[in-house]
Amino acid sequence: MSVQIKPMETEDEIRGKAFVHWKSWQESYPGIVDAGYLSRLTLETCEEIAFRFPENTLVAKDGGRVIGFAGAGAYRREDGADTGEGEVYAIYVLEQYQKRGVGYALMRRALELLAGCRVAYVWVLAENAKAVSFYERVGFRADGAEKELVLGAPVRVKRMAMMI
Repeated sequence: MSVQIKPMETEDEIRGKAFVHWKSWQESYPGIVDAGYLSRLTLETCEEIAFRFPENTLVAKDGGRVIGFAGAGAYRREDGADTGEGEVYAIYVLEQYQKRGVGYALMRRALELLAGCRVAYVWVLAENAKAVSFYERVGFRADGAEKELVLGAPVRVKRMAMMI
């Protein structure tokens, strides 16, 4: 397997990112996110999101196939202030490509997008032990910030931080 990490540029890459987004939610979140919400999250919805927000997105490709993606940029503060902090907005890898270094390669490149930031944050579903463990292995630590999201039913998300 020869994986390339690159900025998302083409319509095919945007569609590939959308597929990874949709498929990853179906693979990763049963039992964590409300089943009704997951069934309503369609590939078409993920395509709309991908085309609406293409900036700051990296894709991992195995040959011509998008197998993962990461998005990163300025930290999204509720008050809208720019504090010079960064955020990894999302990172997903198709299940069949996990545990092969793809996630680490995506994270390394996502953190490069945050050059000049003093800290990087990521929000993670608190019950997603697999993701929490991944973030801990790359250097993130829970910083105590938590909030509730409603994804069909309430779920708890926690913030993890890493000095960069």
